[in-house]
Amino acid sequence: MTTSTFRTNGTSSKTTGLPVAVIGAGPVGLAAAAHLLARGETPLVLEAGPAVGASIRQWGHVRFFSPWKYTVDAASVALLEPTGWTLLDPEGAPSGTDIVQNYLEPLAALPQIAPHIRLGARVTAIARRGHDKMKTPGRQDAPFVLRIQCPDGTEEQVFAKAVIDASGTWTRPNPLGADGLPAFGEAAAAERIFYGIPDVLGRDRARYAGKRVVVVGSGHSAFNALLELATLADQAPGTEIIWAVRRAQVGQLFGGEENDALPERGRLGTRTRVLVDSGVVRYTSLRIAEVRRTDLGLVLVGEDGEMLGPIDEIVCATGFRPDLALTRELRLNLDAAVEAPSALAPLIDPNVHSCGSVPPHGADELKHPEPDFYTVGMKSYGRAPTFLLLTGYEQVRSVVAAIAGDWESARNVELVLPETGVCSTSNSSGESAACCGTTAAVVLPVFNTRDAQLLPVLGAASLSSAALAPNRTGLITVPLVTPSATNSCCCAVEQTACCEPAGKTSCCGSEAVLTSSGCGCR
Repeated sequence: MTTSTFRTNGTSSKTTGLPVAVIGAGPVGLAAAAHLLARGETPLVLEAGPAVGASIRQWGHVRFFSPWKYTVDAASVALLEPTGWTLLDPEGAPSGTDIVQNYLEPLAALPQIAPHIRLGARVTAIARRGHDKMKTPGRQDAPFVLRIQCPDGTEEQVFAKAVIDASGTWTRPNPLGADGLPAFGEAAAAERIFYGIPDVLGRDRARYAGKRVVVVGSGHSAFNALLELATLADQAPGTEIIWAVRRAQVGQLFGGEENDALPERGRLGTRTRVLVDSGVVRYTSLRIAEVRRTDLGLVLVGEDGEMLGPIDEIVCATGFRPDLALTRELRLNLDAAVEAPSALAPLIDPNVHSCGSVPPHGADELKHPEPDFYTVGMKSYGRAPTFLLLTGYEQVRSVVAAIAGDWESARNVELVLPETGVCSTSNSSGESAACCGTTAAVVLPVFNTRDAQLLPVLGAASLSSAALAPNRTGLITVPLVTPSATNSCCCAVEQTACCEPAGKTSCCGSEAVLTSSGCGCR
């Protein structure tokens, strides 16, 4: 029988001397610990898994789009370099396993970091000590209390002066159902559904070899799965591959391809297009409502009754969502749709735009009515699919500065991201519509990343294109583009879509108003 013990790291109702709790020991969580140490704060890193980088280890076979130089944090490197650690090929693209073995494990083993990490410590709830969500008097001075489930089934609780939630979203994949709910029958078929990117050519080979497999999703997770399945099909006769997406037409499904400022990402789209064009992968559109068991295999049933199958295995690559249950007793201000902090949500909402780069942001955009609680990293983006790893590093730099009381530094957002060259808005027809943007915008083919798995996707500095040449900082210099008078938000013609809502004022003036769900001005 499971028992509970009551152990704490203190009994004082004051926050003096308490650590800053960091939930998650992935790249962003460990970066938060490094920044806290640099500020003279004490981190307490609580990792649910048995090792650091537990989520990344589950997709260790997947290669990042971004090179090594964009996957490490400055404060973490400052701790590593005195030990003789060196960055591997700065321009090389590491796999998830490379990141764990050559960066996260050495970082976590440092004597400055290691004593502050607790593995197998799953945070199940967070509150203010002695204050439920409704109680206001004295709330701001009360420490946070975090309930922890231990590997042996017991419970503990710890107190903290502040909380940085960097737990990510990997453990909360989106379901197959087009309405956001698990498709009818999905749970009953769970043993035949893989959520994420299976290791088709490695540990999961036997599961897919010679089988009828459908991949659901329209992002780069799906691309990776399709490409590995195609390789398997060459080696294992009888392997059949179907790709099911929720959109009616292919359109610009494959992204910018050769025009993509991220070459590795562009090549994924190009290689996937070849698979579809050659017939190796059969493409279909289906908004899934039911997973039905039959004697011949699983059948996917659409909202209008159309059927796909029979099939043996399903790969669900439809993205992820945050686990909000552990913060029910905190006062958070989250966007109703994106489930990101309300100030950040308009910058990343895929209903408005799908740009690979997001305006720099920090503690001001991430703060909540609950002082000193911040969500960072992938989880800060809620359900949005455009997270970049360097963004998470800048988030924690700013947030730690705010926790330390240095709001000047917290508000001095220092991040400059490489341009991706891919940006779109969605109009009522569901197709992408490009319009004017800021004067530095480049209009390139569009990629809708609604269902993308969220991996770091930087690396534009490796481009050889003269139009998007890297400057001495390794970032992209984008040539100025002047929109034509007939396709400009600045002209008298009413426009129903505009690339960036944040740019409406400079582009259209203060009277700019929305004209569609895809944003725009007139």
